Amino acid sequence: MTSPRRVARELALLSVGQVLRQKQPPSNQDYKTLVLTGIRTLASEAQEALEVAGSAVQESHATLLTGELQAATLSQAQATVQNAIGLTEKAINRLGIALELPEILYLAHQPEVQAQAVEILTTLYKNHGEIEERITAALVDWQLDRIAQLDRYILEIAVAEITYHRLPVQVAINEAVELSKRYSEEGGHRFINGVLRRVSDQLKPESK
Repeated sequence: MTSPRRVARELALLSVGQVLRQKQPPSNQDYKTLVLTGIRTLASEAQEALEVAGSAVQESHATLLTGELQAATLSQAQATVQNAIGLTEKAINRLGIALELPEILYLAHQPEVQAQAVEILTTLYKNHGEIEERITAALVDWQLDRIAQLDRYILEIAVAEITYHRLPVQVAINEAVELSKRYSEEGGHRFINGVLRRVSDQLKPESK
């Protein structure tokens, strides 16, 4: 079951890019408008996930049908089946995402969830420089501006929640990893996990 706070975090992720581009501090209404944009993005995701799942199923069926007609050897037939299995797995994964989204969209329309998203966005805007400094200090042989944009936002949200909202470190890391599995490139969640663990190590002396 998806938690309201997780949905608020996802809305913040989908809205933060526009928030940070604002030259003047956004008003509360500005934040609400940007969060609504995030909700529309989620709705589009649901439609896209269903379309991708449908296309993958059709492609899997076509692959099997073509393979049955063209495979001359056992190894060719096995390769065809493996390809079809991969396409089917892709369809299942996308369908799983699509099935989660109605609950996420329901929660996203709740005023308290939107208020939590605004809280995260406000913290990010007001403390963005310090948050970036903490992440930069935790990078090993890497530069902040080389990190994929969504990965960077996921890191910033996690650091904001740890530092300013007093979210337990392990909870923040787990939530960031879950977000990255959904939005990052393959393997991105491992990078995010590593960076946040180094941020956590840096924060330990401050808490003493």
